[in-house]
Amino acid sequence: MMDAATLFGLCAAGLVGLGLYALIVNPQPLRKIVAFNVVGSGVFLLFGAIAHRGAAAGWGGDPVPQALLITGLVVAFSATALALAVLLRLFDESGSVTLDPDAESSPERGADGHEG
Repeated sequence: MMDAATLFGLCAAGLVGLGLYALIVNPQPLRKIVAFNVVGSGVFLLFGAIAHRGAAAGWGGDPVPQALLITGLVVAFSATALALAVLLRLFDESGSVTLDPDAESSPERGADGHEG
């Protein structure tokens, strides 16, 4: 029979795999940010499973994975907020969320990419 820590570890591996697939397949930056957060959630779940496995052995919770988990959550939230702010700034400046100038032309620019 499977214990809780093994089940959480398998779910963490599934989240990391799903997030990596989405990170590779999706070309849109917002979806890449969400996929990166899914990968991070899988890693955080894995840290929680490791900490729980130490606690299940009767030793008490392992403080190192718990500290990494809490620190990682704060850093991931900050990095996501920064990435979304940069994406919004890119949209405000260029009217598009892609960096490819041929993907979409801005309303102020003509088909050749020059203002006029």
